[in-house]
Amino acid sequence: MAGSTTGSTKENTTLKATGGGAYKFADDFREKLGVCLDKLDEMDSVVSGANFLLQNIPGAAFTHMNGKRSSIDISPNNLFPYLLVNIGSGVSILKVTGNRKFERVTGTHFGGGTMFGLAKLLTGCKSYDEFLQLSQKGDNFVLDLIVKDICGELVCQKQGLSTSTLASSFGKVITSKKKLTDYRPEDLASTLLSAFTYNIAQISFLVASLLGLRRVFFGGSYIRGHKSTMENISYAIDFWSQSQMQAVFLQHEGYLGALGALMSYGDPVDKNMKLEEMKEEENTHESAAPADGISADEHNGGNIFPYLLVNIGSGVSMIEVIGNGKFERIIGSHLGGGTILGLARLLTGCSSYDEFLELSQRGDNLSVDLTVGDIYGEHGYPKIGLPASTTAASFGKVSSSRLSEYKVEDLAAALLNSFTYNIGQIAYFVANLSGLKRIFFRGAYVCGHEKTMDKISRSLKYWSKGQVQTTFLCHEGFLGTVGAFWSYKNMGIDGLAAHDVIREVLLGVPYTGQLPPLPLTQQQDNLSEANVGKDTSEGEVERLRHDNAMLKAELERLQRENAELRAKLVKSGETNTL
Repeated sequence: MAGSTTGSTKENTTLKATGGGAYKFADDFREKLGVCLDKLDEMDSVVSGANFLLQNIPGAAFTHMNGKRSSIDISPNNLFPYLLVNIGSGVSILKVTGNRKFERVTGTHFGGGTMFGLAKLLTGCKSYDEFLQLSQKGDNFVLDLIVKDICGELVCQKQGLSTSTLASSFGKVITSKKKLTDYRPEDLASTLLSAFTYNIAQISFLVASLLGLRRVFFGGSYIRGHKSTMENISYAIDFWSQSQMQAVFLQHEGYLGALGALMSYGDPVDKNMKLEEMKEEENTHESAAPADGISADEHNGGNIFPYLLVNIGSGVSMIEVIGNGKFERIIGSHLGGGTILGLARLLTGCSSYDEFLELSQRGDNLSVDLTVGDIYGEHGYPKIGLPASTTAASFGKVSSSRLSEYKVEDLAAALLNSFTYNIGQIAYFVANLSGLKRIFFRGAYVCGHEKTMDKISRSLKYWSKGQVQTTFLCHEGFLGTVGAFWSYKNMGIDGLAAHDVIREVLLGVPYTGQLPPLPLTQQQDNLSEANVGKDTSEGEVERLRHDNAMLKAELERLQRENAELRAKLVKSGETNTL
């Protein structure tokens, strides 16, 4: 905020103000202080402040890599275009093409508010500065799963992977018997900081690549000149871009909006941004009508390639498949199923992924998630197309450091919502960058879980504006096994069309989140299981009956598929048998 007195009395004082609080607390300023707020658009102010620093203050921009801070001289004539990543409670990513010329291209709900909210719950810290201090003394490898932990040094060397590459943040927690209180707050803080700063950097890299930009500036109140924060972002940008991009930081990065507001005094172009004016612009930011996604008929056609295969395990791998035996791992994410379950175990005490999903179905993520409406009020931020219901910062509403004050169901719902949306967002950016329209999801943390699939589907629909359909795979937990089966060379199927085999057998029947109905016998067993008493032996018998029914139904289905495949082989004139 910046002040301007138009008279001698307090009632005549007017303050320039920007940000969500300018709208949310305007009545309080007027009624309690007699001060009127001249409300300015937040993104306008942030961009104006950044441009002023970069064009007028020598040494305002700098890099921070390998412990070394280096000033960067940028000619005002060669400043635009650039990407501005503003890290507040959430993150806004802006493409700036000139003075007062910019576009908010995207954002992420994983921002400073997420780090601080989770830090309160996991470490008990009272302030963000305390969280940063804790992170300086911690070791994230106590909780993080690295590539070496998964496949060993020999495989890493064979595949050209660094043994210290982060595979899954909080991934070691899922196999540990430790409880939250058994971990040092410093290690928890360090793990949180690396997890989310790497994620912010990865999304920034993907967006910059999509826009063809090589200059990325980072600002916002959650950087605070903190060395580890800047070091993590710099390392990640350098890693993902293969040293083709640099992360550049700004002095006074937490005051870009205030600086832009201060500069607006006497500016004839500036106007008081009323909510009514913002609402008038809302239609210009509405998404186009969703286009029809890829139909099942197209999957049954002859051209399935290329597609993006997203494998959600402890971490996430994203693979571009262009043909039989022709694929390339494009990128991955350290925020995968291991992260979800690891944090779930620490926050809720659950012992399995199924238990976590069950908790999440009974919870309300809005109890802990900060929405745009919480910041800007009931009208949201229509100028940039963000309705009030949009999540601004996952876990951003957490105000207490007492974990016991929050329902485990709500925490589980917030975890599932936030991480599945993040996976969907990154998958969309990667597919867009690679020119792919088909995205298939599989992995141990999907496994037919309706809630998980629904969240991923919603995420892809939101980020792609309906241009990409999310598709899941039957038998998706056994793709590796199926692939190993087809690797045999002498099984009498040499003449079989490989393309048809992959389409009919490996992909199975694509579906979009709707699970097939349970066999009647399984439904009956589920009902009887629900009435099992406390007797342990009786419960074990019912469990075995339930498992037997599932196996029987699966065997019958496989027999039907086998008969259909044999019929096709006979029809095509093949004499060999499986």
